[in-house]
Amino acid sequence: MSFWDGLWRGGRSTQFDSGSAATNAITLTKRNQSVSLTKQGAANGNLRINLSWRMRTSDIGGGRRGSLLRHPFQAFKPEVVQAHTESMVNVDLDLGCLYELTDGTKGVVQPLGSFYGELNGPPYVKLSGDDRFGSGSGETIFINLDHREQIKRLLVFVYIYDQTPAFDRTHAIVTLYPSNGPRIEVGLDERHPQARSCAVVMIENVKNELLVRREVKFVYGFQAELDRLYGWGLQWGRGYKAKADR
Repeated sequence: MSFWDGLWRGGRSTQFDSGSAATNAITLTKRNQSVSLTKQGAANGNLRINLSWRMRTSDIGGGRRGSLLRHPFQAFKPEVVQAHTESMVNVDLDLGCLYELTDGTKGVVQPLGSFYGELNGPPYVKLSGDDRFGSGSGETIFINLDHREQIKRLLVFVYIYDQTPAFDRTHAIVTLYPSNGPRIEVGLDERHPQARSCAVVMIENVKNELLVRREVKFVYGFQAELDRLYGWGLQWGRGYKAKADR
């Protein structure tokens, strides 16, 4: 358990890296991990959280130039495109949110099991849909912060639905769009090739102040392992998705 304890502990600085005027973004990092939505006047309205991802360019034709220097005759050999196509289709990143309300209600909002939540009623968290192919719009969660008094904590996480760990092959970013002030970005750029899930940010109501804290903790299991890491105490079972139509 000392390993998980080490993952749990971390800095709780309220400082943050502010982006340039051109990007108008705050980037949460290991050094500067948190930002107060309350202090920037964004603790109301709808908080939009978006997951977008794409394959790393090194996985799409990357590395071929180096191999040509060692084996020049491979320039006359056709590339196997099928492998690249399959690797892109097989990567299915999903956005989810564990919630705990002040009345003790706990649960999850996620595509798996079609737990899409509710925006104007408990848990005040709503998932827009399920993006299975890494489209430009990605997946989006909306949080109704007009009911922030009913929200104790929210853990936003990303997991890989299929059985192919691929965080090391994707460039994923979770972006929070508050009702006021700059957007908040958290990149999942750490290389954890065998990880299947990642706790990204914790949104917590601390003494009537709404804080967003970077987590970026990769685990090798799924939601149940994130649950144990953060002490949610839910019961988990095997879930499946219906076959997607392209």
